[in-house]
Amino acid sequence: MQAKFIVIEGLEGAGKSTAVSTVIDWLAEQGVTDMITTREPGGTPLAEKMRAIFKEDSKEDPLTDPAELMLIYAARSQLVENVIKPALAKGQWVVGDRHDLSTLAYQGGGRGFDLETLSTLKQITIGNFKPDLTLLLDISPEQGLQRAKKRGELDRIEVQEMSFFKRVNEVYQKYTANDDSIVAVDAGQNLESVQAQIRTTLAQQLFTVSDNN
Repeated sequence: MQAKFIVIEGLEGAGKSTAVSTVIDWLAEQGVTDMITTREPGGTPLAEKMRAIFKEDSKEDPLTDPAELMLIYAARSQLVENVIKPALAKGQWVVGDRHDLSTLAYQGGGRGFDLETLSTLKQITIGNFKPDLTLLLDISPEQGLQRAKKRGELDRIEVQEMSFFKRVNEVYQKYTANDDSIVAVDAGQNLESVQAQIRTTLAQQLFTVSDNN
């Protein structure tokens, strides 16, 4: 199959890191030997510096919502143009931890930025570029945050109010229902069941995509 860009999305505590590993293992079993992983924000030297600013919870100089939004798209532009597109052009598969759907959910739903603003920034920074397949790890905000708290200290985003994450989740659900390239995986199950569903979804979706190309 032609190299694809596969993205893992989901709320805090959904298990994105484990899902990325599951996708990598499955691809390897299919004979894919050339692949890379990315994360957002981040993924390049400059984008990682932007990530550090994004994650920092500064009491002295708190990051404003517009600055947060600009940082995310700036970091994404660096990643897409300098890493993801060149990798795909070379035949490397790319497995990403978050992409533009996160911005629609967190900055659109969570922060309240309107779709026109988000669409304009997307066109300026990455144009019509999008993943071939997005796996949304579907979990309730309550269960996800409960898991996240068990990992240790929460970051700047993870300490938001529950209402914030409920708005984020609503946007995730809306886009999943209206975009065939986004497939929900029940992340509230036990680990083995989640991994099995990811593998089944990959087999169904990627072979379908391959057959249509």
